[in-house]
Amino acid sequence: MIKLYHGSNKHFTQINLSCCNPYKDFGQAFYLTADSNQALIVANARVDIFGGMPIVYEFDFEDRLLTDGTLRFKSFDSYTEEWANFVYKHRDETISPPFMHDYDVVYGPIANDRVGLQIRNYRLGTIDKKEFLRRLQYMKGITFQYAFCTQKAINQLARYEHQ
Repeated sequence: MIKLYHGSNKHFTQINLSCCNPYKDFGQAFYLTADSNQALIVANARVDIFGGMPIVYEFDFEDRLLTDGTLRFKSFDSYTEEWANFVYKHRDETISPPFMHDYDVVYGPIANDRVGLQIRNYRLGTIDKKEFLRRLQYMKGITFQYAFCTQKAINQLARYEHQ
């Protein structure tokens, strides 16, 4: 069992995937972290942009579900070319409808906040794939996220509460 956290500026009682932005690192999903401080940073950033109050939601999750075949799971353990390609496909807002994968949960590094700029540079050929990968790396050091991409995965989150 692991604890996962979600930082927000809004109170909610149910997770609604249709309210999630489709152009995020791993696609339209409910994003969580195992680091409560990272969740608080996200919550405060959302408050700075949209107002409201920072809220950190806490969930219990049975992580064996990621390896026992219950959930389709994709893991990126570091910044790799495969990870960069995956992020590129999901963050490219010129693709409509947004690119979708078939995983229930995706785990991997958080991309730099300026992904859109790097995608444009890569598409225009002003940077190569190696430089694209370097520029996608999160400036504050490697930090990991979980993307719960399906209702089946979300249904596995337990003990819903907020701090």
